[in-house]
Amino acid sequence: MSHFTLLVGSTLGCAEDLAEDLADHLQSAGHTTVIHTSPQLDHILIAPDHYLLLICSTHGAGDLPDNIQPFFEALQQQAPHFPKLSYLAVGLGDNSYDTFCHAIQKLDQTLTALGATRIGDRLEIDVSAGDPPEQQAQIWLDRSLNEAMIA
Repeated sequence: MSHFTLLVGSTLGCAEDLAEDLADHLQSAGHTTVIHTSPQLDHILIAPDHYLLLICSTHGAGDLPDNIQPFFEALQQQAPHFPKLSYLAVGLGDNSYDTFCHAIQKLDQTLTALGATRIGDRLEIDVSAGDPPEQQAQIWLDRSLNEAMIA
């Protein structure tokens, strides 16, 4: 099976809770996981059957949470090249704001610019909608992995 590194950007804990749920979901399918709540560049591993899963909330005026801001700045300053990195991206936000899920959009655009390849569509969850984020994310994750033929 595959290995997933989950990098989490969370202010109030919702993204962290979602990461734990998705890690459990992946483990129940036979994958291994590790969660980092203080992401750093050296948490990104480039290896066969290894994937990155970004889970990030947006706060303020489209800002990244404080715990993932140093990771984002390091990506921008060091500009590592990631041609063999495959990743998935999940954002949490409130769609009543103009900057809905802006944090995950910034992370996604940055990784793509650095040569990484996103698997499937980016998932943007409206936490004000009332639907459980975990349920939406599990369905999206299963679909994304099936489309990419990741068993």
